[in-house]
Amino acid sequence: MDSDGGGRRRPGELEAAVLTTLRAAGRSLTPGQVRDLIAPEGGLSYSAVVTTLVRLHKKQAVTRRREGRSYRYGALVDAADMVAQRMSALLNAESDHANVLRRFVSELDAGDEELLRRLLSEPDPE
Repeated sequence: MDSDGGGRRRPGELEAAVLTTLRAAGRSLTPGQVRDLIAPEGGLSYSAVVTTLVRLHKKQAVTRRREGRSYRYGALVDAADMVAQRMSALLNAESDHANVLRRFVSELDAGDEELLRRLLSEPDPE
């Protein structure tokens, strides 16, 4: 189930939950362990978790190693990394970056806009 009580999750919500769970565990987990940590009361299918883990592996967001007949997965990135990658992909899909960014900033609430301005004015941490 999704976080608002309906039947569908928002795009990327299960990926974020899986990555957060793997990061918090600090070790590799089986799909069943991931499912049990995300939804201990049930309501999340094993196949949905496996499909999400396979997609994350293809995106190079998780490691995968065989253990018996199953796999164990570990996080390589966190949920924020995945969102940033999706945002970059969306931006790169359009040729007019300035217009896209202008509209993106105009949709931010005042607090997020101020945060973005502060982040842009900080020296590059690398």
